[in-house]
Amino acid sequence: MKQKFKFKKFSVEQHNCAMKIGTDGVLLGAWTTLPENINSILDVGSGTGLLALMLAQRTQAEIIDAIEIDEAAFEQCVQNFETSEWADRLFCYHAGFDEFVDEIEDKYDLIICNPPFFSEDVSSGNVSRDTARQNASLPFKGLLEGISKLLAKGGKFSVITTYKEESNFIEMASKNKLFPNRICRVRGNPSSKIKRSLMQFSFNEIQTEINELTIEKERHVYTKEYIALTKDFYLKM
Repeated sequence: MKQKFKFKKFSVEQHNCAMKIGTDGVLLGAWTTLPENINSILDVGSGTGLLALMLAQRTQAEIIDAIEIDEAAFEQCVQNFETSEWADRLFCYHAGFDEFVDEIEDKYDLIICNPPFFSEDVSSGNVSRDTARQNASLPFKGLLEGISKLLAKGGKFSVITTYKEESNFIEMASKNKLFPNRICRVRGNPSSKIKRSLMQFSFNEIQTEINELTIEKERHVYTKEYIALTKDFYLKM
């Protein structure tokens, strides 16, 4: 496994993080629509800090905060922030999400989260990796309750889940007055099933824009839509 992942404008050390850089995170960071005049961003469960770094590249937001509960991942995230060109705008809190929600009074224009979404109890023998993968460590119900408190009135919340969790997640979000404005369903190749749902929510209940994205036409041959989405980040796009 590659321990240092190089993007066009930043690099990510990941040897101390249970969950390594993957397509889910890059897709979410690239696909997310930015609110107008965005000034503050929160990355929940930041891991390596990838999403915060991508949004630092994409925006002029002065405040880009991250939260990470795992100590090793937190230290790696701080390191990745400090070695980036946006270090003065990036800050990581070593805290659990519920603790953070209770203590922070600020509201954020954009909140983004690549959450643990394996609800089944899967054990790999690696405690940190299992915690990062299983939503017992950050249940959707608690996540959405916290988001509804931290999101600014005109703000946006972006998330990626498994496709099978999409309708359940939307139903839970609606109980917190969060409504899906955009959904993108992702499949690996033209013949594979939809595996992921990228979703963006706000407090505005409007017609949901729904589309699909296919990553590859065939093995290692990427679709023009995927290339267009990720070319500002991946070195070889």
